[in-house]
Amino acid sequence: MGERKGQNKYYPPDYDPRAGGLNKFLGTHALRERARKLDQGILIIRFEMPYNIWCDGCKNHIGMGVRYNAEKKKVGMYYTTPVYQFRMKCHLCDNHFEIKTDPGNLDYVIISGARRQENRWDPTQNGQVVPDDKEMQKRLFDDAMFKLEHTAKDLAASEAAKPVLGRLFERNEDVWRDPYEANSRLRAEFRAKKKDLKATEEIDKTLLAKSSLEIDLVPETEDDKHMASLMSLQTVKSSEEEAAERRQNAINRPSLPGSNIISFGGIRAEKLLSKKLNVSDLGIRKRPSATETSPEESKKPKEDSKSLSLVGDYSSSDTD
Repeated sequence: MGERKGQNKYYPPDYDPRAGGLNKFLGTHALRERARKLDQGILIIRFEMPYNIWCDGCKNHIGMGVRYNAEKKKVGMYYTTPVYQFRMKCHLCDNHFEIKTDPGNLDYVIISGARRQENRWDPTQNGQVVPDDKEMQKRLFDDAMFKLEHTAKDLAASEAAKPVLGRLFERNEDVWRDPYEANSRLRAEFRAKKKDLKATEEIDKTLLAKSSLEIDLVPETEDDKHMASLMSLQTVKSSEEEAAERRQNAINRPSLPGSNIISFGGIRAEKLLSKKLNVSDLGIRKRPSATETSPEESKKPKEDSKSLSLVGDYSSSDTD
């Protein structure tokens, strides 16, 4: 609003019309601080970022539409169109970047201090109107047959786009015939959706608090519900519990096949066999006494002392 000071209706009592305008009389410029570098050919303007960029100083992303106070100056001409260059300071660091206009390609070019985020596409693939370049315009002017073919293609594209445009106009007429009703319907849908989102957020917060997690949960689908219903929950054992179970299984495992596990003294042990064993089951022969020796056995040759001594060790026991 500073530039309006020279256009108001108030004139001081000592104003001399021979001095020229009010700004000349006061010794100020109509643009005030914006014209402080006007002697260098630089004008301070409000510049809006034409596309997304990455700052080379702080490596941060700067979105399209962010506004800066930029120094504007003329750096050249493209035919009769002036080429302007803008210099501005990043709002996140001390880096400066420069951007200039490109009238030939209807675009902006980064000179230094930043790099463009590449999100470009072919406008012919999504139905956009592509302006003719200089070569195309020159060929249309010089070649009559090419101009006829180009006009035929344009008419065919126009005829193909008419049904789509007609449906769009009809939908626009049906939806926005009554702006108040359309606005009320949209607000009602928004309130219902907001209520559902709030309920889902409460459920997610409860689940995250129960699980002690700090992650973003994605919306569940029908496939997720089906897979969860097919899964059975099992108790998860800790490493200490699994180690204790392995030790207990090692203690309770029989050493011999067919043995039974018994307990005595508070400690589980093993019984060697499931039935009571006799001396004959172990293959030990009992030496008969002198009174029990028959005449046939007396005629047999006597065994060596070593065998007799081994047999004699078990002569006192007739069972275990």
